[in-house]
Amino acid sequence: MKKIRGGGELPPKPTSIQLMKGFVGGTLGILILGVMGQTTGIPWLMAPFGATCVILFAAPSSPLAQPRNVIAGHLITSTVGLAALYGLGNSVWVIALSVGVAIMLMQYLRAVHPPAGANPIVIMLAGQSVVGLDYLITPTLIGSITLVMLASVVNNYGEESNWPVYWHGFGRKKRQ
Repeated sequence: MKKIRGGGELPPKPTSIQLMKGFVGGTLGILILGVMGQTTGIPWLMAPFGATCVILFAAPSSPLAQPRNVIAGHLITSTVGLAALYGLGNSVWVIALSVGVAIMLMQYLRAVHPPAGANPIVIMLAGQSVVGLDYLITPTLIGSITLVMLASVVNNYGEESNWPVYWHGFGRKKRQ
């Protein structure tokens, strides 16, 4: 029981600029994808993108918020979800297994993005009549790239910031 008591302190309160980045980034991110969907008739929006916005705009320095993690994480988990749906069906066991496999692959490929863990569930619950292989392109790939592009603008506005921390895993070297 001692371990679950926790300790330490709350993180510092966000600055006004950080609060505005969260508000503007989250609002614009979902609005852009929603409007793109309405104007093209192609689904650009999926529920996990709401959680992606939280990480991108409220915790941009986190490894979970880096472009590699956002884009690859969503692609990996959507691929797993589609493969499971079309290969094994959508029973509760397949849904659970696909989430576990998706997490393991994100870990192995060093592209963990927690919101992407919901992708196999979304895909399985939608079913084959709604979700096809094109789901990997729209909304998964183009939607995640759109959010990353917006984050590169919003997260570099105002106070001194350098986002992203890394793209391919080759972070900036600190000057000595």
